[in-house]
Amino acid sequence: MLDTLRIRNLALVTDLTLELGAGYNAISGETGAGKSILIGALNLVLGERADRTLIRAEADQCTVEAAFDVATLDAPLAEFLETHGLEPCEENQLLLKRTFTAAGSNRQFVNGTATTLVVLKQIGEWLVDVHGAHDHQSLLHPARQLDILDAFGGLQTVRDAFAELMRRRAEIEKAKADLVVDKATYAQQLDLLRFQVNEISDAALNAADEENLDANYQRASNGARLLELCQSARQLVSETEGSLLDRSGELGRVLADLQQVDEAAATLVDLHEHARANLQELQTELTAYADRVDIDPAQLHALEERINLTQSLKRKYGGSIEAVIEFGEQAANKLAVLESRDEELVRLNSELEKLETEILSAGKKLSAQRKKLIPKLTQAVTLHLNDLGFAQSQIDVALTTTAAAAEAKATGLDTIEFQFAPNPGEPARPLRAIASSGELARVMLALKTVLAAEDSIPVLIFDEVDANIGGETAHAVGERMRQIADQRQVLCITHLAPVAALAQTHYVVSKAVIDGRTESNITPLDAHARVEELARMLGGKSTAARKHAEELLR
Repeated sequence: MLDTLRIRNLALVTDLTLELGAGYNAISGETGAGKSILIGALNLVLGERADRTLIRAEADQCTVEAAFDVATLDAPLAEFLETHGLEPCEENQLLLKRTFTAAGSNRQFVNGTATTLVVLKQIGEWLVDVHGAHDHQSLLHPARQLDILDAFGGLQTVRDAFAELMRRRAEIEKAKADLVVDKATYAQQLDLLRFQVNEISDAALNAADEENLDANYQRASNGARLLELCQSARQLVSETEGSLLDRSGELGRVLADLQQVDEAAATLVDLHEHARANLQELQTELTAYADRVDIDPAQLHALEERINLTQSLKRKYGGSIEAVIEFGEQAANKLAVLESRDEELVRLNSELEKLETEILSAGKKLSAQRKKLIPKLTQAVTLHLNDLGFAQSQIDVALTTTAAAAEAKATGLDTIEFQFAPNPGEPARPLRAIASSGELARVMLALKTVLAAEDSIPVLIFDEVDANIGGETAHAVGERMRQIADQRQVLCITHLAPVAALAQTHYVVSKAVIDGRTESNITPLDAHARVEELARMLGGKSTAARKHAEELLR
């Protein structure tokens, strides 16, 4: 449930906070007051594209924040947050925030942690379904109609499994296409892969090459300097008069005399003996180190060539030795496949044949499930259409199934078409051929009402879906909103009093000029103010309009 929506510096809004309740919430207001800003703000915080021109004049950035109660959310939110490194919800409160600047900077946060727009959008799809004034046009598209039928029957898991079969088929067909090329291209591919495989193989790389090469090159290129430093160290230790070992001998004699006077100095003598032994060991190691330093121009040249080779391979095949090795392995696999092209094509064709049999079987099962759903859906929708002004209307679903796996789509073997007869005695025809925008809006509302029981999205928003209707039909639309609100939180932006009157909570959006600037605000209405607003929506504030408003609220 959406608890709070806060908007700052968006269009006509300077700073607005909307606190919503459960059930059916209606929002009304005069044209141009800023009702659509609320929907725009909610779309922004749910991950939709930001339009910098909507930032309020003289403001640097726009901010939208939303707080959702997710106690009953039917989605793997906790796991999703953990997977994406986001903070868990505290007391079942999910906090979303979106900011964007006139300079084009976008930032989004979930529970106070920065995240990507993709993550925000995914979370938004679990939380809110926005149905705009023109969304009913999507009903004209057969693909959308198929989505509605499958949503009604809860077939998404079955559809996903079928789509996976189609994805596997696409992979096999691509693999075949990569193999089926003309002779010249085939020969070029073989030559290139053989060259790449041989070049990498001949280099005999291993993951430790780079570090070892650098160390060996440093020693080889600095051989003379290393010998010079080593000789200086040896002279300091033992090879000159007054060396450390000479002075150490003098120190040993002094400490021995000290021990003769005071036996407690024995520990000092021991320390000296250890130090002298370390100096002698150092002298031995310096000599051995000098013997290992090899000033060999040929070796230096070989190391330089090896380094140049590894750098060249990295430029061609990857940014590291590991990447070059991996590229070589992949190239070797591709080469093996190409060299056995005929055998591979036979294998792929056999796999494709088996998969297409599986596709047909799964597709037929999906079609059978859809056929069982159609009468249930049409019966439920027709019932609601009767209450929405189509007393004797009829809606049907024409389903066509292909028998060829090659014609299958990710959604199955079926195409469907919603057919509608708004008046008795008329044959049902495709919805796209006969329905007006008002009729489409009511059909969509009937579908939304039916799907509300199947849908797990907790918040439904209707933005002026009651256009082009009135009278008893408007009252029926309000009743449908109230019915949906028994299972979901509903937010409805409306210009019809009968629709708003059935809401459990009613808000009005207004605008005023403050300090020379126009600002929008939203206010929850008490009983008296609600009568006044409904009277305005009915066409005036006359006594008759107020009386009618009071009747609507009874």
